[in-house]
Amino acid sequence: MKKIIFGFVIAGLMLAPVWVSKQAWADEPYPARAIQVIVPFPPGGEADLTARPLAMALEPILKQPVVVVNKGGAGGMVGIQSAAVSKPDGYTILVALASVAYLHEVDRLFNRPPSYKPEDFIPLAMLTCNPLVIAVHNDSPWKKVEDFVADAKKQPNKIKLGSAGIYSVMHVAAELFFKKAGIQLSHIPYTGGGPVLNALLGRHVDCAAFGPSVIMAQMKAGAVRPLVVLGDKRLDSMPDVPTAKEKGIDAEFYIWCGALAVKGTPAAAVTTLRGAIKEAIKKPQFVNAMEKLMSPIQYKDQPEFVKFLEIDEKRSVEVVRAIGKVQ
Repeated sequence: MKKIIFGFVIAGLMLAPVWVSKQAWADEPYPARAIQVIVPFPPGGEADLTARPLAMALEPILKQPVVVVNKGGAGGMVGIQSAAVSKPDGYTILVALASVAYLHEVDRLFNRPPSYKPEDFIPLAMLTCNPLVIAVHNDSPWKKVEDFVADAKKQPNKIKLGSAGIYSVMHVAAELFFKKAGIQLSHIPYTGGGPVLNALLGRHVDCAAFGPSVIMAQMKAGAVRPLVVLGDKRLDSMPDVPTAKEKGIDAEFYIWCGALAVKGTPAAAVTTLRGAIKEAIKKPQFVNAMEKLMSPIQYKDQPEFVKFLEIDEKRSVEVVRAIGKVQ
């Protein structure tokens, strides 16, 4: 009996540090240390250009460092999966693009177990939402989208499309437009929107589908020419660029950027983060950055964001299925 009692005491002593650690984690005020913001793309793309000013605006509100970490690869899948398996303690936020709503379906297309599921995340807020823009280098021979489509029909798979990776938002949007236009291009995947823009400027690719904010500076500098907008109306920042529907091509696709927490994050931390983001999007650091990019803030708090995601996931999954397997 003494041996049995002694065994329980030893076991209790061994478990005590674990219990104390968990109890301390549960009881500590939030936030008590730095918060990591995972961007599943390299620097320079839509998500990165939104996440960085957001992080700057959040720091004085949360009174802790907010650090942006770029984890690019596989069209955003690497960073999304990294966030999905992170500790659900409120110290990891994912700032993702629209691809988070459908990349899990890509795994199913190829009969792979999904790398993550939408329910692995808790939506916090939508930050921006813009239609994609098909753009070419300013020195290209295509002055209008009609010229581009006509040339692509004459030489299938000759024009080179750059994207942030297979089934990235840039890729899916472009493939949708090309399918609706009846053309085929040669796809060259990169790791993010920034590298694609560099590839276009260096003439390593001929075209790409960008979020407006990514190409705005280069458009103003006369280096990039937008050909068509994949939205329901023309952009105020590009009033002379027609929509695809104006040209008889039924292609509409949006690139939104939103913040999500990890499933299992304590409710109190979620509430704090939602409140902090709502305050941060009004701060000069964020407002001025978005105005400079000409990327209007399209804020949706959690309830509205959840409703939007339900619709967007269904819509984008249908597009992915229509595109089918792309190697």
